[in-house]
Formats: sequence, structure tokens, C-alpha cells
Amino acid sequence: MRSRILAVGIAAGLLAGCTVGPDYKRPSVQVPATFRAPEPVPNNQPASLADLKWWEVFKDEQLQQLVRRALVENYDLRDAVAHVEAARANLGQVRSNQFPQAGVSGSLEFTRLSRDGSLPLPQSFVPSQNRNWGEAGLNLLSFELDLWGRLRRATEAARANLLSAEENREAVIATLVGDVATSYFTLRELDTELDISRRTLDTRRESLSLTQTRQGGGVSNLLDLRQAEQLVDTAAETIPTLQQQIEQTENQISLLLGNNPGGVVRGRSLNDQEMPPDVPTGLPSALLERRPDVRAAEQNLIAANAQIGVAKAAYFPQLSLTAFLGGQSTQLSSLFSGPHSAWSFVPQVSQPIFTAGRLKSTVRLTEAQRQSALIQYQKTIQTAFTEVSNALIAHQRVRESRTQQQTLVATLEDRTRLAYLRYRGGVDTQLNALDADRDLFQSELTLSGIKLNELVSVVQLYKALGGGWQQ
Repeated sequence: MRSRILAVGIAAGLLAGCTVGPDYKRPSVQVPATFRAPEPVPNNQPASLADLKWWEVFKDEQLQQLVRRALVENYDLRDAVAHVEAARANLGQVRSNQFPQAGVSGSLEFTRLSRDGSLPLPQSFVPSQNRNWGEAGLNLLSFELDLWGRLRRATEAARANLLSAEENREAVIATLVGDVATSYFTLRELDTELDISRRTLDTRRESLSLTQTRQGGGVSNLLDLRQAEQLVDTAAETIPTLQQQIEQTENQISLLLGNNPGGVVRGRSLNDQEMPPDVPTGLPSALLERRPDVRAAEQNLIAANAQIGVAKAAYFPQLSLTAFLGGQSTQLSSLFSGPHSAWSFVPQVSQPIFTAGRLKSTVRLTEAQRQSALIQYQKTIQTAFTEVSNALIAHQRVRESRTQQQTLVATLEDRTRLAYLRYRGGVDTQLNALDADRDLFQSELTLSGIKLNELVSVVQLYKALGGGWQQ
């Protein structure tokens, strides 16, 4: 009997190396030689902006504190961590099926026989009415020999799902860092607009006071007075709107931090924000290794590929083993003695014969799911290159626009100064001064928005290149 068991074990060991289903091979992807941008990007840059830690890119101390709090309290990130723990536990469950499961069992049975049944028995024939029976042993629960690699493929899929969950967690971190930085820069830009509006309102009120004085002296007419009042009302009207946007942006940041709505402590102003003077992109091929979403998509493809092997293994016989080793006796003291020992070994083989196409359909389903995962993987890669290109285009074009707008603001400041000098000196009409003031106000607001867009373009480029998740 022992020789038979040994033979079965050797055969199972020889067959254990057989694994059905396709082995995973990374699909070939056409990687562009360089990133598309308005200005040619060198294709020999070993370093990349994404290699920097997020606190090396965003140097505002208050912004850094906000990001650190978000990395601890943000609800989306905490949910992503929970998904990682669930995937890790699932891997442990699936992997445990590859190993034997053993347990200890024991039982006692107490029985009393009746002498007065349908066939009464004499007392001499049944000297003792009590029958006590004990059993204890080591049970080998049903253990499946993984002859065709079904369990190993299932473990491979579960491990890939765990890695995908971890990559998704890093993708959430990158998104969270970018969202906090973008919201903070938006808040500082709104603060700048509010300062411009208040400063303009004070200037226009002074101009209105001058117009009222001149109108009282008969130098200005009622039309000049109404035009000056219009500019004051226009500047005053923008302040409540900006205050509303500021308070709502603070609430948005509080939500990212996992806090109740409240105020946000400010750091550097919009004009004092420090950004890297150079934004190297690195090699395009390295983008596939840096972006967490690309790596997560590949792990999903690996898991879908392994599921094909699980489905194909269902075509083949399944061999499971159950065993028992212990003792049975009416006396507990002699339960484990030699004559009372007991054991059993039960191999079981099951082979599907007719399933009405279920197995074939399951294989086709897993192959279709793998094809879908492959398409998503390829799409994620193309999306990554598109996002990098869009961020590069935005960064370069917005920088050009900011340079031109700064020149325009400087010109309008000088024009407004000269127009008011001429108006106060009685050389020119008030209309030219008011037009210059209105153009300057709008240009300053536009410049503030362009500066925000430039900062946001750096955030988008940093995230698109795969940075932001390093802790």
C-alpha cells in the first residue's frame, strides 16, 4: 500500500510542472522617439522632472503641509489603501489552495442499550448497558494536486491584482498631489485678483472724488461723473464674486484634506511661487515604467492572461486527496495504542465529460477579457504620451503668453499714468483716462490668470511624466 502511495506522489510531482494556458509576454508598444512639443525636446535626456520628489517641485511650505495632511486623511487615498489590503488578503486565500490543509478532530460517543426492546435480552447476555466510544485523529482535508497549474495560474492572477491595486494607490497619490497643488495655486490666484480689484477700487474712488470736485467747480460735466461712478461700481462688483470663489476653493481644499469646510492658511503669493526653471522630460521609453496607471494596466493584463490558464485547466482531470490518521477505542487510555490505530487514504479523480459548452465558453470569455485588458493597456500608454505632449504644449505656449501679457501690463500702466496726468492738467478728456484705467484693470486680471495657467501646466506636466507619488 505504501508503495502505491509513493508512486502516486512521484507521478504528482512529475506532473506538477505542467501549467496550461499562455505565459505572459509584454506586448510590443511603439514608443515615439521624442515627445511632441512646440519646441524640439532633446531625445537624450536621462533625467526627468518626474524624478524629483513632489516637495522638491512645490516649494511653498504651506502647500507642502497641505499635501502631507492630504496624504494621511484623504478619503480616496484611504479607500485605495483598503483595496490594497483586500487584494493582499485575497492573494493569501487563493495561494493557500496550493497547500495541504490539515486539522485535528476528536469525538466521544456515549450509548446505553435497552434490555426491554422488541427482543428482550437477558442480563447475562448484555452485562453492561453502556457503550462508550472515542475517536481522535489528524484529518487531511481535500487537497487538490495542481497537475495542470490551475491553482498556480489563479495565484498568478491574484498576485497581479494585488500589484495592480498597489499601482492604483500610487496613481491616486499622484492625482491627489496634483489636485491639492492646483487648488492651492487657484486659491492664490484668486487672492491676487482680489488684491487687484481692491487696489483698483481705491484708485477709482480717488478718481471719482476728483471728478466730483471738478464737477462741483464746473470743470467736469455730469457725463464724466457718471462714467467715474460706473468704474467704481464695476470694481466693487467683482469683489463679492471673488470672495465667493475664494471661500468655495477653500472648501474644496478642505475636502481633499478630509476636513470639514474651513479656511486655508496661505504661504507664498502667486508671484513668489518657485518652479523649476527647466523641465526635462526624460526618455519617452522610461514613461512606461514611471507612470503608475500604465503599470496598473499591465498588471490587469497579466491577471487576465493567467485567468485563461485557469479556464483551460478545467478541461483536464482533477485529482484530490483526503486522509485520516488517528485511533478508535472504547477506552480513552488506549486510544492511541497500536491495535486501536486507524488510517485512511482516499484519492479522488473527477473529469468533466459533457458540460453543454460551458468550459469552452469560459475559455472564450477569459480570452475576450484578456483582449479587452490589452486594449486598455495600449490605450493607457497612448493617453500617457498625449497627456505629456499636451502639458508640454501648454507650458511653452502659456509661458510665451505670460511674457507678452507682462509687456502689455507695463505699457498700460504707463499709459494710465500719463492719461491721468493729462486729465488732471486739463490737457486731455476724462474719457481717455477712464479707458486706460479699464484696460489696465482687465489686463492685470488676465495676467494673473495666465500665471495660474503656467503653474498648473507644470503640475500637469509633472503628473503626466509619472511624478508625484514618491513619498
